[in-house]
Amino acid sequence: MQDASTFSVELTDPTSSEGRPARSFYERRRNRRGRGMRGEVLPQHLPGSRSRSEQFDDWVMESAQRLERLWGERIQDLQIVVQEIPDGLEDMTPETLRGLLGSCSPAAPGRPAVITIYRHPILMAARALMPVNELIHDVVVEQTAELMGLAPEAVDPAYGRSQA
Repeated sequence: MQDASTFSVELTDPTSSEGRPARSFYERRRNRRGRGMRGEVLPQHLPGSRSRSEQFDDWVMESAQRLERLWGERIQDLQIVVQEIPDGLEDMTPETLRGLLGSCSPAAPGRPAVITIYRHPILMAARALMPVNELIHDVVVEQTAELMGLAPEAVDPAYGRSQA
């Protein structure tokens, strides 16, 4: 008597008889109800896909441009630099932590005045308490005021919005 329920498996070469390679597990899976893998949320060529570091640099640039509109030629030679962390961070004491968010050095012969903004300390200080761009602007204003010998409120009336 013949068994009516037979099951046979055909073992074949990984390439099909038509010469195409067999599909992988992920290629065989169905994309049900549109819940499958999608592409990038924003393509690389769009401005919204900028890295965090590039976005931080843009905020520093916006702050510098605002001060340039307010002060014009007086701060034209000011140079603003972004660093990840302050140099000598391990050696800092609570008394020397004042320069943790930014620092400045006055102009010298053959060298412009330099404001240094530290990216990681600012991002950590801002966290969810305040917008990062406002804290960046406040730090840039504080350092500019120190170089100019003025109060930060005199350098930019918008100083202090971040409550830092």
